[in-house]
Amino acid sequence: MSEFQAYLQIGFEHITDPKGYDHILFVVALCAIYTLRDWKKVLILVTAFTVGHSLTLALATFNIISFRRDVIELLIPITILITAIVNMFYDIPKTTLVRKERGSPVRYALALGFGLIHGMGFSSYLRDLLGGESSIWQPLLAFNLGLELGQVLIVLALLTLTFLIVDLGRVPKRTWNYIVSGVVAGMALSLIINDALLQESLSVAFQ
Repeated sequence: MSEFQAYLQIGFEHITDPKGYDHILFVVALCAIYTLRDWKKVLILVTAFTVGHSLTLALATFNIISFRRDVIELLIPITILITAIVNMFYDIPKTTLVRKERGSPVRYALALGFGLIHGMGFSSYLRDLLGGESSIWQPLLAFNLGLELGQVLIVLALLTLTFLIVDLGRVPKRTWNYIVSGVVAGMALSLIINDALLQESLSVAFQ
């Protein structure tokens, strides 16, 4: 296996790893309000997220920007929770036959902005892997492409499941959104509550 293939696989496995499911949760929350017929809106959203995390992934990997890793680890589940909550207030018709919703510029901006934060999270992992590599352009590109392949797989799986439940199972789109977003919000809240930095801050505050 070449170095490019190795980092491609590492990037793919990193975002799809069930043990590090925070990024999976964000992608699920981002696409929870859509079905397969909304693929154009999903494409724009995923592209916005990609632009955001690709930018900070590159900047952080090249040490152009710096940040506290523990702060980013807390911010990531916060972005997931916010996205899930925003879903709850999104205007979704009771049936998929009523009308098509317009894409929300605010939602695209959130995907881009939160992508910046997730890129920093990806970069923490990548910098540990690179170690003393003489050139990091190729590993960076391969890792990022691996992330995108994993992200596409997650989106396709979710939209296919949504198609089966909403379009074929006739479950109201709004109900499905509440179920998915509610589960994601609960898991994100659990990550926030159990975050080491938050626990330490609360411990100091109440001493």
